[in-house]
Amino acid sequence: VTDAPVEVRPHLDLLGSVLWALGMGLIVFGVLRSGEWGWFLPAEDGPSVLGMSPVFWLIAAGLVTLRLFGLHIRRLDDAGKEPLFSPSLIYQGGLNGGLLMFLFQFLVMMGLFFVIPLFLSVALGLSAIETGIKITPLSVTMLLAAAGVPKLFPTGSPRRIVAIGFVAVLVGIVALLVSMDADATASIVTVPLLVVGLGLGALASQLGSVTVSAAPEKLAPEVGGLQNTASQFGASLGTALAGSVLITALTASFLSGIAEDPDVPPEVVNQAHVQLTSGAQFISDDDLQSALQDAGVDEQTSEAVLDDYGEARLDGLRTALALLALFAVIALFFTRRVPDQQPGSVTAVDS
Repeated sequence: VTDAPVEVRPHLDLLGSVLWALGMGLIVFGVLRSGEWGWFLPAEDGPSVLGMSPVFWLIAAGLVTLRLFGLHIRRLDDAGKEPLFSPSLIYQGGLNGGLLMFLFQFLVMMGLFFVIPLFLSVALGLSAIETGIKITPLSVTMLLAAAGVPKLFPTGSPRRIVAIGFVAVLVGIVALLVSMDADATASIVTVPLLVVGLGLGALASQLGSVTVSAAPEKLAPEVGGLQNTASQFGASLGTALAGSVLITALTASFLSGIAEDPDVPPEVVNQAHVQLTSGAQFISDDDLQSALQDAGVDEQTSEAVLDDYGEARLDGLRTALALLALFAVIALFFTRRVPDQQPGSVTAVDS
């Protein structure tokens, strides 16, 4: 059997690919450097461009580049040529809603996968295997929800299920945030992660079908590419934002804590301000104690610094979790973009 000849060979939009990758890369790189360089005003002893932090210019340049990308693909589409993806997809209601939910889902999920292991492995000192075991409940309930929701609610409203999913994620994050204190143990993550996993599984059960069914079958490859892009961009952005906010809050809380601690000499406070201008590192108590011993800090001061750093470390984790909770709340406001009917249902077809 001979293969049918290819009538139309796909053409790679090279310029569009470069503009898209450059725009996304500039934004993510800017967010990654925000903890060290500052968001708007430059950090002390940090680089400055026209009186502003380079982060501001990187993100602005990324947004401008994405705007140029939009103009480029519209120009190609109007000329009857083949852009990286069809601009008309952007205006497909169900599709752009699904892509936006994918972005928020992976932003929150990967932010959690960044923050929680830090709490377990660094703050509590668990091994890599113990940390993995403690995170397992999230994977279990996520799998169960992703497989079970379509079977239990085959005609359920995708919009309602997605909204309930984000509410579950929000409840789990808030529960984890509230229970995270100086006396917390690894057991505090179990129930919140079970709830978060249910929420993420509910999202996974709906968003794939919502995006794929929102466009004609011939555009399925483009839809798949956009779906993967939204997921990967959300994952990168979630990790970068969680890390940036965590380090910023950790540094501010630690410097404020030792400045107000009467057991920490002023010369140690001044030295900390000088050395931590670019941000404090998220390290364990053992690593910090070793560093203090190497610096010749006396035992009483070391204990005070360790206490202040432990509290600052929790402040950083709680701030990062609060940011992820905020994104879950924002996502709820955009769930109205998700279709209210299951793809292929009678009502959906009639509409």
